This record gives sequence, C-alpha cells and structure tokens, in this order.
Amino acid sequence: MNAAGRLRARPLVRFALLLAPAGGRLGLGALGRVFAELSGLGLMATAAWLIARAAQRPSIEALGLAIVAVRAFALSRGVFRYAERLVSHDAALRALAELRTAVFRALIPHVPGPRAPRGGEALNRVVSDAEAIQDLVVRCVIPYLAAMAVSAVAVTLSAVILPVAGVILAAGLLLAGGLAPVLTGVAWRRSGRLIAPVRDRLAVQHVDLLHGAADLAVFGATGRALAEADRTAAELAALERRAGRVSARAAAACLVLQGLTTAAVTAVALQASAAGRIDPVLVAVLALVALTAFEPVAPLPAVAQRAVEISAAARRVLAVLDLPAPQGPREPAADPPHGPVAVTARDLRVRYDEDRPPALDGVSLRLRPGRRTVLVGPSGSGKSTLVAALLGLVRPESGAVLLGEVDLRRLDDAQLRDRVAAVTQDDHVFHTTLRENLLLARPEATDAELRAALRAAGLLDWVDALPDGWNTLAGEEGARMSGGQRRRLALARALLADPPVLLLDEPTEGLDPRTADALLADVLAATENRTTLLVTHRLAGLAAADEVVVLEAGRVVQRGAPAELAAVPGRYRELCEAERLGRRAERVPGTV
Repeated sequence: MNAAGRLRARPLVRFALLLAPAGGRLGLGALGRVFAELSGLGLMATAAWLIARAAQRPSIEALGLAIVAVRAFALSRGVFRYAERLVSHDAALRALAELRTAVFRALIPHVPGPRAPRGGEALNRVVSDAEAIQDLVVRCVIPYLAAMAVSAVAVTLSAVILPVAGVILAAGLLLAGGLAPVLTGVAWRRSGRLIAPVRDRLAVQHVDLLHGAADLAVFGATGRALAEADRTAAELAALERRAGRVSARAAAACLVLQGLTTAAVTAVALQASAAGRIDPVLVAVLALVALTAFEPVAPLPAVAQRAVEISAAARRVLAVLDLPAPQGPREPAADPPHGPVAVTARDLRVRYDEDRPPALDGVSLRLRPGRRTVLVGPSGSGKSTLVAALLGLVRPESGAVLLGEVDLRRLDDAQLRDRVAAVTQDDHVFHTTLRENLLLARPEATDAELRAALRAAGLLDWVDALPDGWNTLAGEEGARMSGGQRRRLALARALLADPPVLLLDEPTEGLDPRTADALLADVLAATENRTTLLVTHRLAGLAAADEVVVLEAGRVVQRGAPAELAAVPGRYRELCEAERLGRRAERVPGTV
C-alpha cells in the first residue's frame, strides 16, 4: 500500500491533519492543560508535605517556602486551566467551522443525486459527525497528553523518593491508562458498529416526521410513523445502555486500581519509614502523589471510547469529502464564455445503474442564445437527468456538454454557477424575509432591481399588498406562501441572478391548472431573449416558445416549433391530445 493509501486507511490521522491550520493554538492549549494538571500534582504533593511537616511543630521559617508554593500552585492551576479552555476551544471551533463548510460544499454538487446521503443522514454529517473534530482535540488529544505528562512526573518523583513506590505507581498507571482504555476501545468498537446506523435511521425518521407531517396526517399514517420512530429510539437506547455499561465497568476498574495502587504505595512507604530509609513526612507525599496521579488517567477509558466514535464519524465525513466530482477532475478554462451563450449537448449518455437502461441514450441538443427551448416528454423519459447533466450534477458515461465552445468539465463550480442557473420544483424558500430570500441571488441588488425581478415573475403586486412588504417572513420552507407564490419567488430569484443560461425544471409541478397556466405564461414572458430550457409536462400555452424538444426513453424523438409539431402526426401531438382529454375529463362531473 502506498503512502496515500495508508493515509486514506487511517481516518483519525486524516482528521487530525484538518487541524493543521490551528496547530499553534492547539499546541498552546495542550501546554495549558499539561501545566494545569502538573500544578494540581504539585499542589497536592506540597500540601501533603506542609501538613505532615507542620505536625512536627517546626519553626514558621521552615514552612514558609511550602506555604508560598501551595498558593502558587493553587493560583496557577486555575489560570492554566482557563487559558487551556479558552485557546483549545477557540481552535477547535474554528476547525469545526471550516470542516462544516467543507462538508456542505462537498455535498452541494451531489444533492440531489444517487451518491448523496438522505436528508437526516446529511444532517448528521454536517452537524454531529463534524463535531467530532472538536472532540478529537478537546476530549482526546489534550487529555491524553496531560495524562502522559502527569504520569511521567509522578512516577519520576516517587522513584526518586522511594524506587519501589515508583515501580508500583508505574504499574498501576499502566494498567489504568493503557490496558483499560484498550479493552474499552475494543468493546466500544463492537457497539459503535451497531449504534451509528440506528442513529442515522432515527435522524431520517425525525426529518420525515417533521417535513411529512401534513401528508402523514392526510393518510392517517402519523401513528404508524411515530410508532416506528419510537421503536428505533428504543433500539438506540438499548444499544447505548449496553455501551454505557462498558464505560461504567472501565470507570469502576480505574477507581479500584487507584485505590489499590495508593494503598500499596502507602504500605511500602510506611515500611521504608519504619526502617529509617525515608523521612516520615514523605509517606504522606507519596500517598497523595499516587492518588493525584490517577486523576488525569482515570478519564482515558472514556477518551478511548470517544476516539472510537470519532474514528467512525471521521470515516463518514471523509467519505463525503472524498466524493468524486460529478464531472470528474476539472481544469479551469483560460477564458470562460461571457454574455449570451449557447449550450450544446453532444451525444450524451447517462446511466445511473449498470444493470438498468441508460437514463439518456445519445441525446444531442443545442440551446441557442436568446431562445426559449421547451423540453417535454412522459415521466421517466430523462428530462430531469438532462437538466442535471447541463448543470454538471451528473457525470455522463459518454458525450459532452459545451457552454459556448468550452467543455463543462473545464469549468469549476463557481464559473459554472455564474453562467447557468436553475429553478426546480424543489427550490428552497428560507425561513427569513422575502427580501433576504431574493438577495441570496445577488446580495448587492438594489430595491429597483428586486422590484423588476418580482414584476417579471408576476409577484410584485402581491408583495406590495402585504402589510410588511419586503420584510414579510416567508415561513419555514415558505409555509406562509402558496405553492404558486413559492415558485414565482424562486423564478424571481433566478432572474435577479441574471445568468446567461436559465434552466427551469417543472416549475409548475403540483400546482392547480389555473395557477400552473398563469405561471407558465409568466415564465415564457420573463425569459424572452434569454437562453432558456423549460422542462414541463404541461403543453398548453407553449405557443410563445421558440422550440419544443420531445424526449422519450432517453432519446430525442421530435423537435421543432410548437405549431409545426402540433400539426403533424407524432409523439408531441399525442401528448397534446392526451392533455386535452384529461382537462375535458376534469370539467365533466363524475368522470375520472
């Protein structure tokens, strides 16, 4: 295995490398924690010596240095602990923000798509799994370094005072800080393999319950969905209780080792004191040093447990970051096209599954500058796949898409998004004001430009009539707007971005016929003189389109002006006849 392969096989190492930009802050945080723990050890050792020596009633001058040392260690422990928390959390939170941005950016080209995780799983990748990088620093690396430093100093100090005490302490710390974490990690790894998929399943069910509450209620399925989520939650709770018992046993084992080691060190110290080999005052020092040395070591089984969880989370996050680009490796074009531009698909072949027919089978298409092309066809004919290919969201098995004379694979995402925008049936409306929803497309847009975009989308009169106007909240996912208003807002946002090429994928899907017809008319009017591809299953009202392309089974079967296609036998006229019959049936009571 080469170096790259070995690195890929070690998710924790790759995860740690993501922290490299914050290495200076993390080093300071680790030093702060080490000094805080050493101050605690020094405090207990000095205090033990002071109390035991004071029992012998020496002069106050003999105790002066110890008194000052106790105060210094007590104050410095708090200062170092505060500094460690401040610096390490700052570095970890900065790294977390960078990682979440990277994960979100990696998901964008694949959503929607066959490689993308489902909503709840994607949420876990961005939120809980990404938080693992914070815990890797704060709960794993820094505590481990502090435990090692304190153990080394404690063993050395004990060995200097009484060698056999140092050996006993070293053995106890090795068992508590070495064997117990290893056994905990092994046991937790088995549980973690079961917990992670159940946690993902529960997240998906929660998202489905929240977003599908209305549909579940309509079909009377709310109870079943809640019961399924409850069963998953109970399964997760049982697995976590089982894993929790592992942690509890490890913690108990560390406490037992701490007590046995302290008792053994105290016993040999008392024997050495009775034999006159060490000062009686040092018995108390050795006992409290042994007791205190276990404080940073006792959490190490929990550190091992969290490291196993972080390793699994790192694999999931890195799987997202390692997703191949939909169009494969790209080299930025030296001169990306500007202004009105044509889009050309040449012999496109796209296949989602090797065992299934291709979604697109040799499609060739040219969107001419300033012309509106309408793509129609039955469900499953490949219309949305063609839009995804034109947006660079799917990788063709063969063929190419050209923007002007430049292959899409030579454009990076920013260059492509500046020149091609899309409006889909699932465009998101954010839970903020109408103004903020529009300004996503162009933050520097003026009020006049916002009004022009809304006027073109047929939404200006409605906004002007609202009591709060621009500052009206759209609601979560546009809940305070009708379906037609949400689609018009998405269209206005795309028009405000003013891309040379605009792709509209089923903008009237799910709307009632009157609203859909009105929106379709406004779409065709708003996109005049703009390179546009409109995907729709509605054929009425397409007279204003410049060209219609009929897609069936992943192939182009007809193309031409709407009036020309309607006048000759063919698939387009069949679809028009079927739509007219469907509308006539809707108007006749009692028909289906």
